[in-house]
Amino acid sequence: MVEFNLPANSKVMRGKLFKALEGAKDIKRFKVYRFDPDSGENPRLDTYEIDLATCGPMVLDAMLKIKNEIDSTFTFRRSCREGVCGSCAFNIDGTNTLACTKPIKDIRGDVKIYPLPHMPVIKDLVPDLSVPYAQYASIEPWLKSDTPAPTGERLQSPEERKQLDGMWECILCFCCQTSCPSYWWNGDRYLGPAILLQAYRWIADSRDEAKGERLDNVDDPFRLYRCHTIMNCTNTCPKHLNPGKAIAEIKQLLLKRR
Repeated sequence: MVEFNLPANSKVMRGKLFKALEGAKDIKRFKVYRFDPDSGENPRLDTYEIDLATCGPMVLDAMLKIKNEIDSTFTFRRSCREGVCGSCAFNIDGTNTLACTKPIKDIRGDVKIYPLPHMPVIKDLVPDLSVPYAQYASIEPWLKSDTPAPTGERLQSPEERKQLDGMWECILCFCCQTSCPSYWWNGDRYLGPAILLQAYRWIADSRDEAKGERLDNVDDPFRLYRCHTIMNCTNTCPKHLNPGKAIAEIKQLLLKRR
């Protein structure tokens, strides 16, 4: 289990227990991180007993059941429910992943749900992602070209298009970003695995004409080289991508041009 950024001198306290309805036979306990900054109280872990016979198969199904039927004050992000939007990224059972694609049956014992680690918490399971979004904007994630636009598409060969596989699938859930110890300690300056994966996606795009400019943008002791190849990022990615490999490719390109 990883650590979490909590308010100074705070402790996660034992919270409330919400019992399942009488007659429930297939009970699973969900221990959920709760924090309301307006209350002035310490964070706590509330426990909800869910009858799996009346619940969908994924962790997000249980969270929605808690929100809709048990405790309407429970706060979290979610949207597509199909592993596409990246909204429902949490630390579940000690691993950063998407609640909508995490089967309940794969978790032994109680299900423990925390916000993404080492990020400021706005409320309950909602982290403040202002910094990683600003870092994403800093790499200018759009096609840059001085060549006049063609009348149709900017063409790529099948081989050129294949270079983008393993990068375009990133949904910016930040599971990798918040699993990286280097980002925990240098998140204000190190871009982190999610942003560097996105940076390489444009560097590798044959249609983009700003490769040198993009490499200059990341060629920095902190923005790029705080990566120490711990590979937490690749291990935790719910889309099975390899941010560590993308970072290594950027380093190789910079080495070749020195």
